[in-house]
Amino acid sequence: MGCMMKTGADYAWFENDFPDIAEAYCFTLVRGLAPAEVVSRLEGHPEEPLHGITAVVDAAFAQFDSAEGDRQLVAMTAVGAWTLLVEPDGYLGVTEERALPASAGTSWISHFVNINGVGTFLWAENQVLRLCFDLMFPDDRWGTTPDELLDVLQRIGFHFGEETPETDPSSLAAFALAEHLADVAITPGLLTETTFACATVRTQ
Repeated sequence: MGCMMKTGADYAWFENDFPDIAEAYCFTLVRGLAPAEVVSRLEGHPEEPLHGITAVVDAAFAQFDSAEGDRQLVAMTAVGAWTLLVEPDGYLGVTEERALPASAGTSWISHFVNINGVGTFLWAENQVLRLCFDLMFPDDRWGTTPDELLDVLQRIGFHFGEETPETDPSSLAAFALAEHLADVAITPGLLTETTFACATVRTQ
């Protein structure tokens, strides 16, 4: 893991530069599996690759409309020893019934936000849920090691206590927490310059 721990503030660019996906997304990091293997575990159907996150977002919404919500587009790329899985307006990565089986023999780190600002962070290791919590309510955590990262959560920018600030940094702090666990940074260049492998996956 890197020497300098990033905070949610280090990811402020995401909402500023990528408003189309920042409203609703799920980002998942899976260790040691190629994109094709992640697709297989999710029982997905390979699709044509797409260059850049804007094309991915456009295709994801077109897919949602054509399939009436039964299947969704996911985009993937290898980042070091990990595969990054991006779901515009999706949530498979934080759905325990899908994520836990898919995490067999590996690490699965995922965070999700929907258009209403509701969000979830999920960390699984080899089909065991290590940590899960609502981004707005990090005091309420569950999993086998819910308190292992408590100090990290506080330093990264999750808000604890009764009062929530007007500008809550929790969604951005989730990027920093995922980076802390995986030592993989999501960057503007990664989102704009990558040609993503794509697939469609059933939503239920």
